[in-house]
Amino acid sequence: MPPLESTFKLATGSPCPAFRLRDVVSGRMVGRDDFAGMPLLVAFICNHCPFVKHIRTELAALSRDAAARGWACVYVCSNDEAKYPADGPDAMTAEAADAGYACPYLHDADQSVARAFDAACTPDFFLFDRAHRLAYAGQLDDSRPNNGQPVTGASLRAAIDAVLAGRPCPTPQRPSIGCSIKWKS
Repeated sequence: MPPLESTFKLATGSPCPAFRLRDVVSGRMVGRDDFAGMPLLVAFICNHCPFVKHIRTELAALSRDAAARGWACVYVCSNDEAKYPADGPDAMTAEAADAGYACPYLHDADQSVARAFDAACTPDFFLFDRAHRLAYAGQLDDSRPNNGQPVTGASLRAAIDAVLAGRPCPTPQRPSIGCSIKWKS
């Protein structure tokens, strides 16, 4: 299956859709409102996609940086676990530990959160400002598996820096590219 791009259907300035999902590591329910007044990154990822595997070290670094710099992030897996067991809760728990994710890794079993965000691919990044209005949707950086570009997180990190400084995010916002979300039939 060819790579898929972000859809940009959730427009800049849109409110963050409400969500409340189980964190596969802690077992607790985590939602948008737990991060009131903080910039929030919601990233749709999975365990099996080569595009996500390619950036997992940077995903771990971003999750550590969030707490240190006063913003929040959550990673969400919405794939159909019946067809893709590597993306089920037990595998997610193991991946979070192995990769070193320092943020909640949420299981979207009914795929309602992915649908609310109009997420299309893994990875797919949505950065919200302190008022939880969409400030950035797009790529992590220019790196892709086998394209020779280093993984830096430059595009997303520039957006995070802008949000933390109260400035508009850099434009244009380039779409993320990855594996399609594996929708249930």
